[in-house]
Formats: sequence, structure tokens, C-alpha cells
Amino acid sequence: MKLIFMGTPDFAVPTLLALKESKHQVIAVVTQPDKPKGRGKEMQMPPVKVCALKYGIPVLQPVKIREPEEMEKLAALKADIFVVAAFGQILPEEILRIPRLGCVNIHASLLPKYRGAAPIQWVILNGEKETGVTIMQMEKGLDTGDMLLKSVVPIAPKETGESLHDKLMEAGAKLVVEALSKIEKKEVTPQKQDDALASYAARLTKSMGEIDWNKEGEVIERLVRGVNSWPSAYTYFHGKTLKIWEADAIEEIAEGNGKLRPGCVAGVEKDFFDVYTGRGGLRIRVLQLEGKRRMTVREFLAGYEVMPGMLLGRKGDN
Repeated sequence: MKLIFMGTPDFAVPTLLALKESKHQVIAVVTQPDKPKGRGKEMQMPPVKVCALKYGIPVLQPVKIREPEEMEKLAALKADIFVVAAFGQILPEEILRIPRLGCVNIHASLLPKYRGAAPIQWVILNGEKETGVTIMQMEKGLDTGDMLLKSVVPIAPKETGESLHDKLMEAGAKLVVEALSKIEKKEVTPQKQDDALASYAARLTKSMGEIDWNKEGEVIERLVRGVNSWPSAYTYFHGKTLKIWEADAIEEIAEGNGKLRPGCVAGVEKDFFDVYTGRGGLRIRVLQLEGKRRMTVREFLAGYEVMPGMLLGRKGDN
């Protein structure tokens, strides 16, 4: 089949590569416009564009894909199907109707649960044991289209948002090629989603990474893993942002003297220090102080003093 691929970030690159190596023909790639990045604000191409140009695939970069002239460009290519993976713009119904086989999307969860922008992170935040990818037929709703194929991916005990992202992008690339083969042979049976089982995975914000020490230790530990690598879990140390990269939830923690409260350091060892939480505690192992590199607690303690009773939290709390 002739197809148009729509995608933008790293997550979409393995899918483009898998489609290129398949029997199907990628006649064009649609991605977001180049954007200024870094301190120098130099224009950078999206990862999908870099990949497409490497293999000589034509690239379209509409600012707004719903503009009539952009839709005309897509229709003129006469693709059989559009494949979408983290494109970054909402496709109007007019575009969904252009290809004869419609548009399929790679969604990084086992639909109908975790519809929305950040399913990878929310499954970790919520303590799920497994997730996966769903190939779905796109419609005007938010991730509400019929499901075509699913692939389950277990969530490891110390899984992070970043590591799960990489697992799911590879699983999605493999599954969509299988789905296209079944679609071409008319061997796939679309399944309606049960809206009663749906949940919404809202887009992450920077403020979501701030640690609320009143929560349970295991909830905070999932936050540390779930928002790795962005926005990252953070607290404050002497008025400076302190990112927590690796930590363990602990059920038993030394009893305080009655004055200690959630956010207070309970004990300090060579390779970790423990912090009181709403229930249990958090054993911090790898961190990063504002303006510094990521380091182990052993390295951190060589340059900074951490004492039992010290309070971590918002600026001004220390």
C-alpha cells in the first residue's frame, strides 16, 4: 500500500524506519515545523524529519494541517492510508476521510484506558503492572476510535517514564506493520471501545513534578520514576531546586522526636538519606542540585551537609 506517515518526536522514528523496511511504500512524511531550541535558539528539525531526509522521503511541515491548501496537498498524493504516531496536531474529519482506508494511530496504552497526551507516565504514576500499545482507527474523538490490534508490555518494578517510552515506541513500530498487513488482507476486525472503562491521561506540567511530602512514600517513589525524564521529581534544598532521580519507598523509618514532619530528613548514610513522608519514607540515592550535574548521594554528601531534622520543601521552608 501507499502510505503517508505523520509523526514528530523520537517516539515516532522507529515506526517510520519499520514502515520504510516493510513492503509498503512511504510516499511522504508529515511532521511539525522546525523550531528554535537551546540557548542559541538555533532552528532544529524534528527527529522524524531528520530520519525522512536521510532516506530521501519527501517531507511536509504544515503550521496548521487543517488549512485547505495543506489538505489539498495530502489529497493530491492519493495515499491508501495514513499512519499517525505522536504527530502533534489534531486531524480534522476532512483529513481522516482523505485516504480510502482512513487513518490509523499508534497509541501508547491499552485502550480504552489512558486516553490522552501522557499515557506512558500515568501508568507508572498510578502503579499499573502492565501497559502496551493499541493500533486504532482514527475518528474525530480523542483516542476514541475502533481498536484494531493490541500488544501488552509489562511494567518493570523500577520502570521509568523514559525506559517505558523506549519499550513502547519499539512495540508500536512492530505492531503497526502487522496491522497494515491485516488491513490490506481484510483480516482485522475493528472493536468498539467501552467508554465506561476509559480514563484520561492529562498532559504533564512542570508543577506536577514537585514532591508533596505528605503523600505516601510509595506514591512519591512512583512520581520519581513516572516523571523521569520530564518534568522530573523535585523538592528544595536551602532554597535551590533539588531533583530526585532515583529513590526507594521504605515502610519502616526511624521514629522522630515528635517535632519531625513529612519532608524532614530522618537519617543519613554514606550512599543514601531517608526522608519522612505521609506514610513510610523515601530513601534517596541519586539527585541533582540546581546548576549541578546528576550525582549519587555519596558524591553529594562530599560537598553538602545533610543532617537529620533538616526540612526539604518549598523555597523558604528550610
